[in-house]
Amino acid sequence: MDPLIKSQLLYQLSYTPIRGSEALASPGGEARNIRNDFGSASAFFMARRDISGAVDFAYLEGFAAGDSGVVDEVLALFREQAALWTPMLDPGHPGWRDAVHTVKGAARGVGAFALGEVCERCETGQESLDAVRTALDAALMDIAAYAHEQALRSLKG
Repeated sequence: MDPLIKSQLLYQLSYTPIRGSEALASPGGEARNIRNDFGSASAFFMARRDISGAVDFAYLEGFAAGDSGVVDEVLALFREQAALWTPMLDPGHPGWRDAVHTVKGAARGVGAFALGEVCERCETGQESLDAVRTALDAALMDIAAYAHEQALRSLKG
């Protein structure tokens, strides 16, 4: 996918309206038939065991109309951008407020609603930058576990 198109997609996702408590109601998404999807429960839990619920992948998959290529591209962009945002999430950095605002929008766009909420509270002085970094780390760990799950799925054919 063209980098400009990917960037525009992530930008669009960062301004996607959420449905408040409805978006947070089921952080794991819909139930799956593990045996049908993976052949055994153990193959599924090799990746899923590490997903904490910090990212609602069902939301992102639905937004991307089930196109796993788009989901992968958007999550890769989010990870790349997170590497740029992290050094800015320091009270001594002059752009920390802009970084928190950017993380908030991008997080909500990919389904990391808890991270978005922490960022919103940080913007109003109710949370610290440490809380934002912790929530960002949790989202990135979920994304890594999800990518691992997708790799396992691709091996299954």
